[in-house]
Amino acid sequence: MMQRLIHILWPSFVVAGVADILFTTLFDPLEIVYRGEPLIEHRIAAYTIGFFVFWLLCISSSMLTCYFQRGANEINRCPLPPPKRPAGCPKREGEGDCC
Repeated sequence: MMQRLIHILWPSFVVAGVADILFTTLFDPLEIVYRGEPLIEHRIAAYTIGFFVFWLLCISSSMLTCYFQRGANEINRCPLPPPKRPAGCPKREGEGDCC
Protein backbone atom coordinates (compact mmCIF):
# COMPACT_ATOMS: atom_id res chain seq x y z
CA MET A 1 0.00 0.00 0.00
CA MET A 2 2.80 2.43 0.91
CA GLN A 3 4.62 1.65 -2.33
CA ARG A 4 1.48 2.37 -4.38
CA LEU A 5 1.06 5.65 -2.52
CA ILE A 6 4.66 6.59 -3.32
CA HIS A 7 4.08 5.65 -6.97
CA ILE A 8 1.19 8.11 -7.02
CA LEU A 9 2.54 11.02 -4.96
CA TRP A 10 6.18 11.29 -6.04
CA PRO A 11 5.74 11.58 -9.83
CA SER A 12 2.77 13.90 -9.36
CA PHE A 13 4.90 16.11 -7.06
CA VAL A 14 7.67 16.37 -9.66
CA VAL A 15 5.28 17.10 -12.53
CA ALA A 16 3.38 19.66 -10.43
CA GLY A 17 6.68 21.42 -9.70
CA VAL A 18 7.55 21.58 -13.39
CA ALA A 19 4.02 22.72 -14.30
CA ASP A 20 4.12 25.44 -11.65
CA ILE A 21 7.50 26.68 -12.89
CA LEU A 22 6.29 26.79 -16.49
CA PHE A 23 2.98 28.45 -15.61
CA THR A 24 4.55 31.14 -13.44
CA THR A 25 7.24 31.76 -16.05
CA LEU A 26 4.62 32.41 -18.72
CA PHE A 27 2.06 34.29 -16.58
CA ASP A 28 2.48 36.86 -13.85
CA PRO A 29 0.12 35.78 -11.06
CA LEU A 30 -0.68 39.39 -10.22
CA GLU A 31 -2.03 39.97 -13.73
CA ILE A 32 -4.66 37.24 -13.39
CA VAL A 33 -7.81 39.22 -12.65
CA TYR A 34 -11.40 38.35 -11.88
CA ARG A 35 -13.99 41.12 -12.45
CA GLY A 36 -11.26 43.75 -12.64
CA GLU A 37 -9.62 42.80 -9.33
CA PRO A 38 -6.45 40.72 -8.93
CA LEU A 39 -7.38 37.19 -7.97
CA ILE A 40 -4.45 36.92 -5.55
CA GLU A 41 -2.58 39.86 -4.02
CA HIS A 42 0.82 38.25 -3.30
CA ARG A 43 3.02 36.34 -5.73
CA ILE A 44 4.21 33.78 -3.19
CA ALA A 45 0.60 32.93 -2.33
CA ALA A 46 -0.16 32.48 -6.03
CA TYR A 47 2.87 30.21 -6.48
CA THR A 48 1.85 28.11 -3.47
CA ILE A 49 -1.81 27.81 -4.47
CA GLY A 50 -0.83 27.08 -8.06
CA PHE A 51 1.55 24.34 -6.98
CA PHE A 52 -1.09 22.62 -4.85
CA VAL A 53 -3.70 22.88 -7.61
CA PHE A 54 -1.28 21.34 -10.10
CA TRP A 55 -0.35 18.67 -7.55
CA LEU A 56 -3.99 17.72 -6.99
CA LEU A 57 -4.54 17.46 -10.74
CA CYS A 58 -1.45 15.27 -11.12
CA ILE A 59 -2.45 13.10 -8.14
CA SER A 60 -5.84 12.46 -9.70
CA SER A 61 -4.19 11.56 -12.99
CA SER A 62 -1.79 9.13 -11.30
CA MET A 63 -4.59 7.58 -9.26
CA LEU A 64 -6.66 6.99 -12.39
CA THR A 65 -3.65 5.40 -14.07
CA CYS A 66 -3.19 3.01 -11.13
CA TYR A 67 -6.91 2.25 -11.10
CA PHE A 68 -7.04 1.41 -14.80
CA GLN A 69 -3.93 -0.78 -14.61
CA ARG A 70 -5.75 -3.31 -12.43
CA GLY A 71 -6.86 -6.53 -14.08
CA ALA A 72 -10.38 -7.96 -14.11
CA ASN A 73 -9.47 -10.61 -11.52
CA GLU A 74 -8.23 -7.97 -9.09
CA ILE A 75 -11.35 -5.83 -9.55
CA ASN A 76 -13.89 -8.66 -9.36
CA ARG A 77 -12.22 -10.66 -6.59
CA CYS A 78 -14.36 -11.10 -3.49
CA PRO A 79 -12.46 -10.22 -0.29
CA LEU A 80 -14.46 -12.70 1.82
CA PRO A 81 -13.55 -16.40 2.02
CA PRO A 82 -16.24 -18.68 0.45
CA PRO A 83 -17.85 -19.84 3.73
CA LYS A 84 -18.34 -16.25 4.96
CA ARG A 85 -19.96 -14.91 1.80
CA PRO A 86 -23.62 -13.88 2.17
CA ALA A 87 -26.43 -16.27 1.30
CA GLY A 88 -27.36 -16.03 -2.37
CA CYS A 89 -23.84 -15.15 -3.49
CA PRO A 90 -23.09 -17.13 -6.66
CA LYS A 91 -19.48 -17.65 -5.54
CA ARG A 92 -20.41 -19.12 -2.15
CA GLU A 93 -19.46 -22.76 -1.54
CA GLY A 94 -22.21 -25.28 -2.22
CA GLU A 95 -24.65 -22.84 -3.85
CA GLY A 96 -24.59 -23.60 -7.54
CA ASP A 97 -21.12 -23.96 -8.94
CA CYS A 98 -21.79 -21.66 -11.88
CA CYS A 99 -18.63 -19.58 -11.53
